[in-house]
Amino acid sequence: MAIINILKRKKKIEPKKAQEKPEIQIDKENQKKNQEKSKSPKKELQKAGIEVLFSPHITEKSISLSRQDQYVFKVPPKTNKIELRKAIEKKFNVNVIDVKTSNVRPKKIKFGKTEGWKKGYKKAIIRIKKGQKIDIT
Repeated sequence: MAIINILKRKKKIEPKKAQEKPEIQIDKENQKKNQEKSKSPKKELQKAGIEVLFSPHITEKSISLSRQDQYVFKVPPKTNKIELRKAIEKKFNVNVIDVKTSNVRPKKIKFGKTEGWKKGYKKAIIRIKKGQKIDIT
């Protein structure tokens, strides 16, 4: 019992004296500059429309759609049609008429005995003004 009592005892720890820190006054302009610098570069790139597009989706169907002034791109799953429109117009200097998106579900695949999943993705079909072209290659 004596051992248990020893273990149960708590050591008295004296609180450390709080050191007084001098107050620092920062201008509002400096605070705004620091906040602007602290923004993540990824969000800045997304606003610029650079990170919105992953890659062109090249298949037989997408090549046949390109003859009708429609182009297919793989895009991040959380992007919306407005961001896509702005990104395409900014990157390729074309006028976008219509944007259609679809979520492609993951598919189950087999490699011999092992099974796995093919990743899903979001696909965007962009229709541009007649006569304009996007060089995908």
